[in-house]
Amino acid sequence: MGEMLELSPDEERIMIRDIALSSQSNSKEGDTFFLITQRWWQHWIEYVNQDQSNNSYDGSSFLEYEDSSTGIDIHDTLLEGRDYVLLPQEVWNQLYAWYGGGPTLPRKVISAGLSQTELAVEVYPLRLQLLMLPRNDRTSIRISKKETIGQLHRKACEIFDLPLDQVCIWDYYARRKNALMNDMDKTLDDANIQMDQDILVEVINNTNDTCSAHENGSAQREANSVLVEPSNSNLSIAGGLSASRVPSRSYNADLSSSQNLNPPARDAENPYGSGVTTRGSVSGLTGLLNLGNTCFMNSAIQCLVHTPEFARYFREDYHQEINWQNPLGMVGELALAFGELLRKLWAPGRTPIAPRPFKAKLARFAPQFSGHNQHDSQELLAFLLDGLHEDLNRVKHKPYIKSRDADGRPDEEVADEYWANHIARNDSIIVDVCQGQYKSTLVCPVCNKVSVTFDPFMYLSLPLQSTSSRTMTVTVFTCDGTALPSPCTVTVPKQGRCKDLIQALSNACSLKHNERLLLVEVRNHLIHRFLEDPLQLLSTIKDDDHVAVYKIPKIEKNTKYLQLIHRRREHDSHTVSGWKPYGTPIVSLISCDDPVTRGDIQVIVNRMLSPLLRKSGNTEHTNTETSITKAAGDNASSDAYATNLVSNSVNKAGRMPTLPLLLIDESNACIDLSMGEDKVVKLPSSSTLLVYIDWSQKLLEKYDTHPLETLPEVLKYGPVSKKARTEPLSLYTCLEAFLREEPLVPEDMWYCPQCKERRQASKKLDLWRLPEVLVIHLKRFSYSRSMKHKLETFVNFPVHDFDLTNYVANKNNSRRQLYELYALTNHYGSMGSGHYTAHIKLLDENRWYNFDDSHISPISEDDVNTAAAYVLFYRRVRSDDDSVSNGA
Repeated sequence: MGEMLELSPDEERIMIRDIALSSQSNSKEGDTFFLITQRWWQHWIEYVNQDQSNNSYDGSSFLEYEDSSTGIDIHDTLLEGRDYVLLPQEVWNQLYAWYGGGPTLPRKVISAGLSQTELAVEVYPLRLQLLMLPRNDRTSIRISKKETIGQLHRKACEIFDLPLDQVCIWDYYARRKNALMNDMDKTLDDANIQMDQDILVEVINNTNDTCSAHENGSAQREANSVLVEPSNSNLSIAGGLSASRVPSRSYNADLSSSQNLNPPARDAENPYGSGVTTRGSVSGLTGLLNLGNTCFMNSAIQCLVHTPEFARYFREDYHQEINWQNPLGMVGELALAFGELLRKLWAPGRTPIAPRPFKAKLARFAPQFSGHNQHDSQELLAFLLDGLHEDLNRVKHKPYIKSRDADGRPDEEVADEYWANHIARNDSIIVDVCQGQYKSTLVCPVCNKVSVTFDPFMYLSLPLQSTSSRTMTVTVFTCDGTALPSPCTVTVPKQGRCKDLIQALSNACSLKHNERLLLVEVRNHLIHRFLEDPLQLLSTIKDDDHVAVYKIPKIEKNTKYLQLIHRRREHDSHTVSGWKPYGTPIVSLISCDDPVTRGDIQVIVNRMLSPLLRKSGNTEHTNTETSITKAAGDNASSDAYATNLVSNSVNKAGRMPTLPLLLIDESNACIDLSMGEDKVVKLPSSSTLLVYIDWSQKLLEKYDTHPLETLPEVLKYGPVSKKARTEPLSLYTCLEAFLREEPLVPEDMWYCPQCKERRQASKKLDLWRLPEVLVIHLKRFSYSRSMKHKLETFVNFPVHDFDLTNYVANKNNSRRQLYELYALTNHYGSMGSGHYTAHIKLLDENRWYNFDDSHISPISEDDVNTAAAYVLFYRRVRSDDDSVSNGA
């Protein structure tokens, strides 16, 4: 344990904050994070945020574990943000140096997601059961899903003390030889190996090559995989949960005795095991055990299970409707697994169910939901609805149907034709209950061709940002040496173009009549792209992009951009690893009318960098500025001054420091510009002259480059403002924003059949046919290249009398379109580390309940609507004259 520094709480907080920010900006695959208890972290947060600086904090039980060097594992039911937090290695190192602690729990950062571009901490590496035949030995190991089959093969041979060339391993999922694992470079993730599944280790030179199929899988897991309990503390890694509340790690038992429940008693009417019943024959109040960050799945399942039409359908004999041959389905296995789970949840009794069989089946057909990471509840719902539909599709042989264009026909005729075509290929309980139809109108911006289609929908994804404007922060640079870079925040139309951003910035930064703005996106300390097309959509600039704008003279004739890239030496441990780009490039103009010398470039760069000179720096800076001002005349804002900024006529005036500049020529060779100032430079044929400046430590004593190192994001998400929390957004407003006419984003360009070209058409959606159950997804999560962000907006949605009559474009049906809420999922916390629950109304009881994994508690209707609401389930309110299902 390191020696504790005498720091105040605030000094500790600032130091950890700075380390965390630095670590966060450099996160990459292979980094290490460490687990600590949420309780310890919360106590430390409270300590460092207190007003008094003289209180001490005893953090000696930093990790709150017994000090043991081996066998440490954490329980599968722990939740990030509730039971533990993940700290970057640098943060953990500093806290450990201050407070010490028990054994460490390191976890690696891996690539995750469907595209393998998201970074995630692998909190729960795969736990695999190795079964070695013919000795029938069994053991359990932990291994990252990013390890290869070859690495698993070697580990298995080491464990059982077998030679590599005499062993083959099999994917032994569900105790069947599914696949021989002989592609040694393939990762376990790519091989779709699941948590807690069996791996068969087979000695291939044995004469008896048959494998016993009589293992019932009831052996205990390794003893050290249970929750680690400290011997001298009343806190555990579960942040206060006692071990009795956590399900056993054995195959043959799933125990969950909450502290607030009576001891389980045998219920003769409950065929699914012992449990606590408190309301006699009341069903539908059975919870789902959390198997380790599976609250996203549990909340979605409970909403579907409590949809009356599904509850009735799956409790009856639905097997005759299973489509065993559908290539788009899961050969009936998903429907069977869901039906079996639904029946268990509706059986009498209150013992929580462990949805392991369903999760295993889900992982086989949707590997994106495998493992123990948190996932998006809505994405799972979308997969389940679509997958159940295909498994239960009554259409065994889908006919090929070519949709006809509307061609001026009445909307009612075209809509009915589209719906009939859809039903001819898709007919299931899911379509009966959840599918509606909307009208989609596309208009070509060039020839005004109108295209109308009527498409089915399973749910509506409504935006929460009802505003039509957008806030953007751009850093403004000058190239004439008159000012330091400064961020400028402007408001622009959300569907605007680059010209709108340029105009807003021009007004905000007091652009002179003889100046213009050059807009660029900066990525990895280099200019990623020039945003010079005034018609380019602002939607191509994401919130987490970094954008700079340069004030340059309004001179178009015979000039090139001079792009100055900053580099500094990067030290790796004790060695110097070379020059690496840092900071933000600066752009200026250079005239090509006369020959350009090395000295000319020196003068221009000196001028660009002059605001960065330290006050005690080189006095030659003053001479430079004097000479430029003198050459410009008395009117510093005149056109003559703008010309002088790019011309070489004043370059020899005054003495300037010689800077370590390197010019990159067309053959990618480096030309040293720090000597031979009269030598003429051969200019490249491109419009940009690339120059590197290498900042040595000695040079940084004269210049302060910090203003170049902090380029803010276009929109920095901070804590949710009080205003955002208190101003509700109506669900009707969200629906109107969804139905509003807007131009297509560039990646969804439309092929106009009349122009025979791809066009950025405008698109308008209208509701046409509403389903019996309307699922509404509130788009709280926004995704961009390197981040996910959650909107905490409170949406005011009606529980009763959700009236959609005026939003349905089909006016031929005069009946009111009224809906009532019966279920919803909630998401608490931030992306990736939050928690899902469900609020569900038991219609037979006319009473609302909160389903929080295995814990179920009654709530009042007034508590249903919170800022955590994520996916809403509405059912149609039937009137006496309603008789047509799925009508509009």
